[in-house]
Amino acid sequence: VQRPGSGEDGIRHTACQTVGGSKTNINKAAFSRSHCDTIRNRKNALKKYCFSDPFGLISQYKNILPKKSIYHGGIAMQKLEKLYEGKAKQVFATNDPEIVMVHYKDDATAFNGLKKGTIAGKGVINNQMSNRLMAYLEKQGIPTHFVKELSERETLVKKVSIVPLEVIVRNIAAGSFSKHYGVEEGVVFEQPTIEFSYKNDELGDPLLNTYHALALKLATPEEIKTIEDYSFRINDALKAFWLTCGVTLVDFKLEFGRLSDGTIVLADEISPDTSRLWDSKTHEKLDKDRFRRDLGGVEGAYAEVMQR
Repeated sequence: VQRPGSGEDGIRHTACQTVGGSKTNINKAAFSRSHCDTIRNRKNALKKYCFSDPFGLISQYKNILPKKSIYHGGIAMQKLEKLYEGKAKQVFATNDPEIVMVHYKDDATAFNGLKKGTIAGKGVINNQMSNRLMAYLEKQGIPTHFVKELSERETLVKKVSIVPLEVIVRNIAAGSFSKHYGVEEGVVFEQPTIEFSYKNDELGDPLLNTYHALALKLATPEEIKTIEDYSFRINDALKAFWLTCGVTLVDFKLEFGRLSDGTIVLADEISPDTSRLWDSKTHEKLDKDRFRRDLGGVEGAYAEVMQR
């Protein structure tokens, strides 16, 4: 066998196999980019011309055929080592130091990990919904970490250093707000409220105020002001969006991160995991409260929100 060069250039050369002292040429045009735009087509072209490959020609070419790659900014992205695994997601490094790959899981937790379970298909819904909402917010002038959706469960995002402040925006009394302040669930606020919690699982994510955040050096005054402004703008945008879907945005949690240049952007996710979403007419819960409170129909609620 006459072995061509490596890579795609090698595929464009004429490959020969010796049969009884004679040479059988494989037309190099069959391997050109115009005839074989995908890896699968190139492999099929080899099989078509070499039939059963009795002399191992395909096996010799197999290792030099270019593998399918995901491109971003002209760079073939590679999924490298796992950097982090949380309750709902895994984060992987890529060959671009400013980009990471996020994989969404079906694992579900509540009450700071005290309750655990699985919601079938949750990772797919959260990934795709979060990406769509991030893209929507970008159009509203809110910078986010979103880069590109890769598959049902995986997305490229900008690498950030998470600001350890969880931001909760509330439009209607529910959950811990009702419990802590004795307000009946369902009371609509005249204006939205915002609260911070210290993102620390070991401490149970305690509530804190701006002065606490500054004392703990979790963020600068300018960063806190930016985060507050973005949070209220996000609330306005998402309330309007969900209203068109027949859904009321009760409350939601946000996380922000710093890019390598210090720019604050919206990070993490926006999904039924991080938002309370009620049917506008029936007030049926369409979010993770169905898991928290053992209401049943969790998968159906997530699917219903995604369909809307």
